[in-house]
Amino acid sequence: MPVRKQARAQGGRPRDARVDDAITSAVRDLLVEVGYARLTVAEVAARAGVGKPAIYRRHATKQEMIFDALLPDRFLAAAPDRGSLRADLAALIEEIAGAMASAPPGTIPGILADIHADPALHERFDEKYLGIQRQTLTEILDRAAERGELAVRPDPTALNALLVGPVFAWLFLLSESPDRLPVLTAPLLDAALALTAAPARERPDART
Repeated sequence: MPVRKQARAQGGRPRDARVDDAITSAVRDLLVEVGYARLTVAEVAARAGVGKPAIYRRHATKQEMIFDALLPDRFLAAAPDRGSLRADLAALIEEIAGAMASAPPGTIPGILADIHADPALHERFDEKYLGIQRQTLTEILDRAAERGELAVRPDPTALNALLVGPVFAWLFLLSESPDRLPVLTAPLLDAALALTAAPARERPDART
């Protein structure tokens, strides 16, 4: 069996990928068994067969531990390039929907509730995750501008909210089935692209 490469911990010695895998597996199993609210770092450590310090070397908080376990490749960290702005945004919506729908019940709402209740945690998540999402959207908008697709360049934060918010509402507020998400995709893309179009009064063909 080949030996897996070790990831280097930030500012420290190389991390053991086997420990990363054990923590991830423990988090996912316990989310199903006990749910988000009852899951603790101590339980994860016991299930993974590691000490709590090993977890805190990797994740500063319970919420980050769970988020990283469910989305190990960094949520919306890679900018898709499908040839058009609409296709790129459609790929992002697909990733958003897949991530939210695959999380155990109560996990995503629980994490978001904790983040918004704790200013320090909110700041960490903004720096670690939301900043990356804005960079991804900025890259997508840069390419769209190079292709001449933008009459107006929308704010990446507003675009991020428009993509993530409706999917969250569809799944967790309206309790709609993930299988019906394609019903939402087309109007959501239309709304997102409307942010990039010139106002009617500025269009050459607009009536005065």
